[in-house]
Amino acid sequence: MELNRQFSEKALKDFKLIDKATIDGDESAFAELLSRYKKPVYHMILKMVRNVDDAEDLTIEAFAKAFKNLARFKKDYTFSTWLFRIATNNAIDFIRKKKLETYSLNTSFSNDNGEAVTIDVEDHNLTPDEATINTQKIELVRMFVTKLPAKYQRLVRLRYFDELSYEEIAKELDAPLGTVKAQLHRARELMYELVKDKKKHM
Repeated sequence: MELNRQFSEKALKDFKLIDKATIDGDESAFAELLSRYKKPVYHMILKMVRNVDDAEDLTIEAFAKAFKNLARFKKDYTFSTWLFRIATNNAIDFIRKKKLETYSLNTSFSNDNGEAVTIDVEDHNLTPDEATINTQKIELVRMFVTKLPAKYQRLVRLRYFDELSYEEIAKELDAPLGTVKAQLHRARELMYELVKDKKKHM
């Protein structure tokens, strides 16, 4: 396959990082991929769910799923297109499950070839495949939670598994809302580190 014929320099750099990550087991390659796309993925998801906390959670889940399946990535499309599809579908699952009010799931993201990436949603019911994806997503997060320091584990379980809001978690733990948000933010950062550290944790 003549990659230079159809892909940008950025896309070709992504392909090299993917090879380093999947073939050589180079953990720094995972870290660089995360660094390159963490912000754009987060901002795209934020446009969809319109909630900062949910967008941060969904960003972690998107990278966890992408990195877990990175060895299956085919270079028929850019990595960015593939990653944004995963992130968008994950957010769609969340929106459907929560029955969030939303105007459009079309995103303003363009891939490296300048092509717009859009998602059309025809109905609001989870298909069997989507239900399976949702279960797998929970299992990914569950795997990471066991690696966290004990003080963060209960917070993350309440947020991800019991699906409590920040206010509900604060009430459950009888803790200040600001403390809950700060500790969950730190827990997310630790989970990002686990997502990058694929060799040891996946």
